Amino acid sequence: MTAKTRILTGITTTGTPHLGNYVGAIRPAVLASRNADVESFYFLADYHALVKCDDPARVQRSTLEIAASWLACGLDPEKVYFYRQSDIPEIPELTWLLTCVTAKGLLNRAHAYKAATDANRAEGEDADAGINAGLYMYPVLMAADILVFNANKVPVGRDQIQHIEMARDIGQRFNHIYGGDWFTLPEAMIEDNVATLPGLDGRKMSKSYNNTIPLFEPAKKLRGAIMGIVTNSLEPGQPKNPDDSNIFSIYQAFASADETAAMRKAFADGIGWGDAKQKLFERIDAEIGPMREKYDALIGKPGEIEEILHAGAHRARSLATPFVGRLRHAAGLRDLREKSVVADAATTKAEKPALQPVVFREAKAFAFKVLDAKKAVLAEQGGFADPKAAMAAANAAIEKIATA
Repeated sequence: MTAKTRILTGITTTGTPHLGNYVGAIRPAVLASRNADVESFYFLADYHALVKCDDPARVQRSTLEIAASWLACGLDPEKVYFYRQSDIPEIPELTWLLTCVTAKGLLNRAHAYKAATDANRAEGEDADAGINAGLYMYPVLMAADILVFNANKVPVGRDQIQHIEMARDIGQRFNHIYGGDWFTLPEAMIEDNVATLPGLDGRKMSKSYNNTIPLFEPAKKLRGAIMGIVTNSLEPGQPKNPDDSNIFSIYQAFASADETAAMRKAFADGIGWGDAKQKLFERIDAEIGPMREKYDALIGKPGEIEEILHAGAHRARSLATPFVGRLRHAAGLRDLREKSVVADAATTKAEKPALQPVVFREAKAFAFKVLDAKKAVLAEQGGFADPKAAMAAANAAIEKIATA
């Protein structure tokens, strides 16, 4: 029987889901979760939320709203692993095991950390002013999220590819140090085809810009928000370019091909902005309305959501607990009554690989280095299209060195 592909998605609990989240993440993920060849993992990343949010009430409320949103949109907790990150104690434990094999230089190169230090320097501040260790260690926690379930693929935008590459580097390093294929090295699923909605002001819909339309706003408020979308000054009767219109961009993310074609013709015929916004409201409300009723019912029963999350955590821990137990043993965190304590130490020292392959990203390509036990570089090469090709070349270099 062919093993199912494991796909993992995390949702940070710092805000209220909006239409952009629905179109870009929730809707495609719920559809993907129904694929019989896939094992889907969806988690509420509340540990990650603490990196940038110190408002406990907001984290708690966001956790409730996000969980209710995913369930209302059709996620079946019986068919996927749906859990809260902080309910899986193996994740922070694995984070520490991984921290102890992660090079500080790797974390120094993380985009979020570099952006924060660059901004401080630009302001004439100390490079690390106001930066907490959570931001610095964020990539290791993310690696633990992924590696604890040996996820094969992680859906991300292009700006998040580095996190997956770092998870690969960290997992590979642990495999090398402790002599085994403990971790599956994850791959990024690049979501180039996922729709990105413009917000009220035309920029990408984002909490950062405060230009979002909450996903489950009451119909009256939803209509009011849509009526506030910025448009140009063209009058009714004047032809309008749909490809330059925020209204049309949002509409086509919800509409069928026939509906989109009809709206495109309406733009060419000079539909007024008020009428276009009304059509947009009606189309969104037709899709969101039935789910809104489910959402409102779920929000009113937080105890039921809590039980669903606990059940999801129990299922997830049935995988994580024994796996992390094996990792603890591999790292030497063992029962002292084991007869192999001394023998294992001698065997590990004798059999531990002397050469280490390291794959990393440089500019727009990938490269590798082969290091000896003292971290001296024995071979290096760049210009590879992907990390797999770089790793294959690194292994070939190691074999060549070993047989020289």
